[in-house]
Amino acid sequence: MADSVSLQFVSPYAFEAMQKVDVARLAALSDPELRLLLPCLVRMALCAPADQSNAWAQDKKLILRLLSGVEAVNSIVALLSVDFHALEQDARKEQQLRHKAGGSNGESILVSQLQHGLTLEFEHSDPLRRLRLALSELLAIMNKLADSNGEFFLKSSELFESPVYLEEVADVLCILQAELPSLLPIIEVAEALLHVRNGEWFLCLLVANVPDSFSEVCRGLIKNGERQDEESVGGRRRTEALRQLCQMNPSQALNIRAMVVEECHLPGLGVALTLDYKPDTADEAVSPLVSYVSGLLLGTNGKVRTWFSMFIRNGQQRKRESSSVLWQMRRQLLLELVAILPRSRSTHVPNDSDMDSESSSGYSGLREEHVVKASVLLRLYCALMGIAGLRPTDEEAEQLLQLMTSRPPATPAGVRFVSLSFCKLLAFSTLVSTPEQEQLMVMWLSWMIKEEEYFESAAGVSASFGEMLLLVAMYFHSNQLSAIIELVCSTLGMKIAIKPSSLSKMKTIFTQEIFTEQVVTAHAVRVAVTNNLSANITGFLPIHCIYQLLRSRAFTKHKVSIKDWIFRQLCETTTPLHTQLLPLIDVYINSILTPASKTNPEATNQPITEQEILNVFQGLAGGDGGKVRSQYTITTQLLILYYILSYEEALLANTKTLALMQKKPKSYSPALMDQIPIKYLIRQAQGLQRELGGLHSALLRLLATNYPHLCMVEDWISEEEVTGTLPLLRKMLLTSSSCKYSQTQLREAFQNVLSGGSRLLRILEHLTLLSAGDLIPYAEALTASMGLLLEDGVSRRILQTVNKLWMVLNTVMPRKLWVMTVNTLQPSVKLLRQQKYTQNDLMVDPLIVLRCDSRVFRCPPLMDITLHMLNGYLLASKAYLNAHLKETTELERQAQTVSNLGLSGQPDTPEVTREELKNALLAAQDSAAVQILLEVCLPSPQEELQLGGGGGADSLLRSIQSAPGIPMRKQVGDAGAGRGAQGEREAEGGLLSDLSEVQCLICCLLHQMFIADPNIAKRVHFQGYPQALLPLTVAGIPSMHICLDFIPELLTQPQLEKQIFAIQLLSHLCTQYALPKSLSVARLAISVMDTLLTVLTRAKRFAFFMPTLPCLVSFCKAFPPLFDDVMSLLVQVGQVSAADVTTKARDIDPLIARLQYLRQKPQEIPLSESKCSLRKRSAEELGGADPDVQLCYHIEATFMDIISSSTQAL
Repeated sequence: MADSVSLQFVSPYAFEAMQKVDVARLAALSDPELRLLLPCLVRMALCAPADQSNAWAQDKKLILRLLSGVEAVNSIVALLSVDFHALEQDARKEQQLRHKAGGSNGESILVSQLQHGLTLEFEHSDPLRRLRLALSELLAIMNKLADSNGEFFLKSSELFESPVYLEEVADVLCILQAELPSLLPIIEVAEALLHVRNGEWFLCLLVANVPDSFSEVCRGLIKNGERQDEESVGGRRRTEALRQLCQMNPSQALNIRAMVVEECHLPGLGVALTLDYKPDTADEAVSPLVSYVSGLLLGTNGKVRTWFSMFIRNGQQRKRESSSVLWQMRRQLLLELVAILPRSRSTHVPNDSDMDSESSSGYSGLREEHVVKASVLLRLYCALMGIAGLRPTDEEAEQLLQLMTSRPPATPAGVRFVSLSFCKLLAFSTLVSTPEQEQLMVMWLSWMIKEEEYFESAAGVSASFGEMLLLVAMYFHSNQLSAIIELVCSTLGMKIAIKPSSLSKMKTIFTQEIFTEQVVTAHAVRVAVTNNLSANITGFLPIHCIYQLLRSRAFTKHKVSIKDWIFRQLCETTTPLHTQLLPLIDVYINSILTPASKTNPEATNQPITEQEILNVFQGLAGGDGGKVRSQYTITTQLLILYYILSYEEALLANTKTLALMQKKPKSYSPALMDQIPIKYLIRQAQGLQRELGGLHSALLRLLATNYPHLCMVEDWISEEEVTGTLPLLRKMLLTSSSCKYSQTQLREAFQNVLSGGSRLLRILEHLTLLSAGDLIPYAEALTASMGLLLEDGVSRRILQTVNKLWMVLNTVMPRKLWVMTVNTLQPSVKLLRQQKYTQNDLMVDPLIVLRCDSRVFRCPPLMDITLHMLNGYLLASKAYLNAHLKETTELERQAQTVSNLGLSGQPDTPEVTREELKNALLAAQDSAAVQILLEVCLPSPQEELQLGGGGGADSLLRSIQSAPGIPMRKQVGDAGAGRGAQGEREAEGGLLSDLSEVQCLICCLLHQMFIADPNIAKRVHFQGYPQALLPLTVAGIPSMHICLDFIPELLTQPQLEKQIFAIQLLSHLCTQYALPKSLSVARLAISVMDTLLTVLTRAKRFAFFMPTLPCLVSFCKAFPPLFDDVMSLLVQVGQVSAADVTTKARDIDPLIARLQYLRQKPQEIPLSESKCSLRKRSAEELGGADPDVQLCYHIEATFMDIISSSTQAL
């Protein structure tokens, strides 16, 4: 639009005066400036105002006075005197005519046939005809625009091109739009003016005379604009017009630029407006152009980024033009870059005399106030080149390289600048094209290595560029080019496409000239660890470098010890946990166990020593977190714990590989593991899960694998009880966190438990208010005195309180607590011998727990503790044996293979044999534990007498059936009375007797064991146990119903005792679980009894049927449909027995006839008389009768019992 350069546009001052209707400012305008605004001012003066205030009346007088001296006002007044209604009607008719004629200009209602040219006609016409001429021409352009389908055209029109009549045509145009707004919408008029010469001038005058339409016109022009404005003539004209509008109203320029970005149209306009923008403060750190372009390319809006990138790419395809907005932008950016270069580095001011003292060497420093702007410019050029595809000119490349290799001051911003420069060199290695430039880059990299430590200390930052150099060097050595690309993109903060092949030059420089692998490893060890390392410290740290070197096995390859550095870094950690710590520990463990190469199996790193580990837990070891506090943070302790558990797990996982290499890394000793408060640390980690990231879950996984006895469900539940709301409220009663009683006072109170129980109870109740951590110092005094509680007369409340305190301590120090408790509860004989068990002893033989003082078996609170320890050690034994088997199998197989190399015919010991032996040992342990516990449930002779002398089986059954829901620890432990009153309860056989409570506790544990491994239940019942316990086990162990699955198999056993036990067990199960499955198994049992009747000898028949006949009563009681089968069986047994009796010529009652009669007419038999006579006969005759006679009478008694139970049911 060079044709309108000489024309005078409306000034910002005049436009602001029109916007605000500032009459004083309008009066100050020059005549040429005022001439452009006459259409609006004349209409303002002549038209009736809506504002009737005195202030406006005065302003209107001033306007009239201002217009009175202007000659052109008369012509505008004449234009306003026209009948615009008639003019609008003619214009609409012409529009319809043009529409019907297809846009041809043959006929016109507004303008008759012209005699002369359009310009002469306009000159000689009256106001109305002038309006008609201008309106006809404007409508023609608008009509052609509507039919153009978006293609740009430039309409040649004398009326809009003649410089003599431009002002008068502008007056007509403004009056037409103001008087006919519905016919000529201002946005459509603005679009039409873009297609004539001088259109931007007319547009500015039109908007200046209607200042309120500024935003509307600009938004309309932007919405209708092209996505890429510099690609077409129309786009460039639209951009220039909008640019002129914004120069007329500069306060709205940034808002118009925001519209451009919002619509993603006219990118050149956005850049042009930014170039035209002059900020109020000239000393901004970053220029508006840099901020604007950076925001577009580095913002989060992908649509905007793609749109502007296309503008850059398309602009480069055209030849370099000074008028191009893109080249103007590039020139401005280059000027800003050169302006901040050190004077001795800038090629534009080579003769400047104000050089720094370092200029003689060619390396002056970057000024501190320019560092931030230099970093921003670097990121902007990275975005332009990497995202928008900008190809820098030689001049731009040279100046960029000069800036990147400059040396900033030692500040955090300087560290950031060096990191960005280094990454830009990696991303755009094409900037280095000549040998001189390459030498300059190498010297700069050498300077980075030399000054890294100084920068880190002077700048006071933990993440310096030295770690990035090391990291990149390691990536180059291991050929991890994709990792370098990811590192560069992460540092620059943008995703750019970098070809791995473009890094070949930098790889050669790094690996051969600057950082050889040996130099890298030697330098990495000397790098200081990061103090207080946490996730809050961002950037690239020494830990990243060490991690990569460990992965590439560089330390072991060059025999550089890294153990001390890793240990120091683990000791310098805090929360929140840095994400690189766990991967570092994992790769370090791998480098310890796995050699770098098979040819050199000794090329491994050294593990952390046991003494160093003990130092970390000093203050916790032995006391599990007592009053002595460790100098190391909880984060360090948890990381060391993770290291130990992961090391032991990896050692077992790599046993086979290590055996093939004949290499046996040392495992950490059990003594060390015993001194680490694992459960306490896990509990601490549970409260820091958010700060520890994935460490807590990783520790739980390792714990469940290697220490299952520390992950028991009941422990987690008890922890909830300890840390719940109620305990918290109780602890609020404790005014001071410190306990007012010492361990010595606790021991003395235990010594006087019988005489001074109230004092002991007071101390114990106070201890319950302490937290688990504060209770730890009292653990030894508490457990050492537990043996004193076995004496008669100790208050039950004391026992329950000790149990509660023990369970609280179990949440933080279970393993040590268990060992102390087991040693304390040993029988007095063993205590005299000073026989102390260790943790390892108890894991090898868990049954040691049950070799305690026999009085424990009748003290429910202590028995609860004993059962808890037994369950834990059974689980620990399984894990211990599994680990031991895995650890020794491969090594022994490898040794045997080596020893048998020269021998043939000697096969290796199959591994499955060792596995079977281990499983057999574990099964024997579980079975022995269950059998011992069942034996504990049997009442002693004294207890049988106290229970009434009615026999153990009946008493047990009565106690269980009367309280089927009793086996719950809470119910057991709620009794608060002293043990002095227990004799009366025991004499009554009550539910709260010690025996009943112990039986309930044992049944609870057996139920858990049977559910966890049903094979234990099968194994125990195949072994058998006293028949007197069957009522207890069936009623007290809810999972006993699983026995129905293997009773058929038990019935097929050849031993008569097992068959009897199976039938007796089944009789109780049928009574307890009257299920269809029980019915089918009962039918099978009756069938087996029927079969055995035909094959058993006389002696075995008596031994089999005497204990099993009463079971038939239970079958019939549970399942009446079995009545006929049972009766048939009893008759057959009676017939066989009676036949044996008759062979001896013995005269007995007609048993068979009586049985048949009872079977046919049971209701006619007076049961009371029959039972009395049978009982009398049994008492008088059975004493001297032979087995067959006894069996006959036993059969009859069974008959009577079945009939009695069936009639009672009816």
